[in-house]
Amino acid sequence: MRFDDQSVDTSQLEDRRGVGTGGRIALGGGATGIVGVIIYLLVTFLGGGGTGEGLPGAGPGAGGSEAGASAAADLAARCNTSGAIDQYDDCFVLKVFNEVNEVWTADFQRGGQDYTLPTLVYFEEGVSTGCGQASSQVGPFYCPPDQKVYIDLGFLRELQNQFGAQGRYAQAYIVAHEVGHHIQTITGTEARMRQGQQADPSRENELSVQLELQADCYAGVWSTLANKAGNVSVSQADLDEALRAAQAVGDDRIQASAGARVDPETWTHGSAEQRKAAFLTGYQGATQASCGTVPH
Repeated sequence: MRFDDQSVDTSQLEDRRGVGTGGRIALGGGATGIVGVIIYLLVTFLGGGGTGEGLPGAGPGAGGSEAGASAAADLAARCNTSGAIDQYDDCFVLKVFNEVNEVWTADFQRGGQDYTLPTLVYFEEGVSTGCGQASSQVGPFYCPPDQKVYIDLGFLRELQNQFGAQGRYAQAYIVAHEVGHHIQTITGTEARMRQGQQADPSRENELSVQLELQADCYAGVWSTLANKAGNVSVSQADLDEALRAAQAVGDDRIQASAGARVDPETWTHGSAEQRKAAFLTGYQGATQASCGTVPH
């Protein structure tokens, strides 16, 4: 994939790497992600190690500290040099995040709405969020209460290698999916889904799957809109990477790869084929409306 320019904006970045406190994994508050807590649960209960105790993570407000501001400034200086976006994961992911938000800002404006920018947080191993303490092992995730996308780049690479979601556009899909959850938050979809879960707990997983598939759909919409607007140039090879990534993080693929029984009743994100189909629906429809509503 190719970008329209080679500059990055760190105004919506909190770089918490190397700054932290210990804490227990207690991710809650409606946090949603590309793979979510299923990674942590599989690692814990299927012999992957990790107890969740004493995980280093950044305390609340760390991104606004002098150290966080200095880290963001250093990142901006490094990323805004020739070839840095293609060379470094932190520069590439931030650039994608910039482009995702630029495209959605324009799309909301066309509909006469304001788009509230989310924040991207880089962390290592563990982090304190508006949804509680979290380990890298939950995968990249979005926290509705603080409207932030959390990514441990080291675990992102491990995730891609472990599940076969490899490639630069696979990373772009993951970022776009998480920002899809932000769209659900600012439009009220996420709140309606939580209300539906509380009203009928027997539908908790079903509604969670609907929410995750809609975020996949929004990622597909972004891909088409970004390509049409010239923000990124998306080739067939890029599209194939995104589709393989969507399939790779299907609940059935994750359960099977961990040696667990494939059990649709426990799914919270959808099967490989459902996730691929959701992305394609958005890619082909190219509108928020094409992704439907949740719950239903």
